[in-house]
Amino acid sequence: MPGIDECLLEAMRLPGARGAALVDWTSGLALGTVGESPGGDPDTTAAETAELARLAAEHRAFAPGDDADEADLPVEDLIISNRDSYHVLRFVWTSFDSSVFLHLWLARAEGNLALARIRLGEMAGRLVLG
Repeated sequence: MPGIDECLLEAMRLPGARGAALVDWTSGLALGTVGESPGGDPDTTAAETAELARLAAEHRAFAPGDDADEADLPVEDLIISNRDSYHVLRFVWTSFDSSVFLHLWLARAEGNLALARIRLGEMAGRLVLG
């Protein structure tokens, strides 16, 4: 079971990966980063992406249907695209508070969004925190 560093390095092996981070969305702090960061500052990027994650996680508009398990996170992932890149924020379920997510920044021309979602889901399931 990989820790934070191993997980982020695995994310960087995805086609088109430019940078990756594990972020706590309640505090906005990066628990680990690797590669480039949009805007050049990983701390600012972590805080900004944490705002998006917090909005999605705390608003009922994004909650699963009535048949969802109470232990489920309300959102699996967020995908933000612009003209040259994708940002995939994958929420990580933990036994304590589930307040972290993986952020993968992909170059649009080389990245494979479907593959990134699948692999980030696998990584989130294996990630060991603590």
